[in-house]
Amino acid sequence: MRLAWAILAVAPLTGGCVSTVWNVATAPVRAGAQVVDWTTTSQSEADRNYGRKMRKKEAREGRELRKEEARRREQRDDD
Repeated sequence: MRLAWAILAVAPLTGGCVSTVWNVATAPVRAGAQVVDWTTTSQSEADRNYGRKMRKKEAREGRELRKEEARRREQRDDD
């Protein structure tokens, strides 16, 4: 009878042990998945990066075009 009471008294404490063992066992898998996530680019990230690159390129081309037009206007005024 004492053994039964001892088992019943210890049983609630083992729940934490089981979850801890589970977390320790699955930690390498989760770490590997995180590394893969860090090293790969999703399609949405690629699209976002491409859009940002294109906007910067268009802004740069616009600035260069305005500079060129201003330079031509200045040359025309000098003539």
